[in-house]
Amino acid sequence: MAEKLQDFLKKAKAELDKVPALNQAEEIVGIDKLYLVAAASVVVTCVLYFGLGAGFFVNLVGFVYPAIQTLKAIEAKDTHDDTQWLVYWVVYSAFSILESFSETMLSWIPFYFPFKIAFLLFCFLPQTQGAKVVYDNFLREILKQNDSAIASEISKGANGKAD
Repeated sequence: MAEKLQDFLKKAKAELDKVPALNQAEEIVGIDKLYLVAAASVVVTCVLYFGLGAGFFVNLVGFVYPAIQTLKAIEAKDTHDDTQWLVYWVVYSAFSILESFSETMLSWIPFYFPFKIAFLLFCFLPQTQGAKVVYDNFLREILKQNDSAIASEISKGANGKAD
């Protein structure tokens, strides 16, 4: 058993050696990067499961990485990933609007923030293309059916007219 653990830790350390930011952090702090990652994992887990600052953390994760990738996609000459990020932002916006209407109810759901971060990761990771799945299976038809109503409301708002 101890041998398997040592083998796992050796492989993990080899993978962590590939991350330049962790190498720099290890040099600056003077603590092995394996311990830094373990400590960060414990902190993130506690934040998500015990809720202290979980909403902020989850929103940060759901926004920062996709924003960086979107900026990279905008600046790149290759446009193959532009659609992925446009679809992500449509799904993220729809989710945020839905969430804002049901915030009080959602706060009573156990482990809501771990589920939310899992959903956001599913949506923005290029390996899963989750935003496309959500858009194609749920949002596309809703948005198409309500396209004229949405455009009308946006036009009213842009012209300063309110009902």
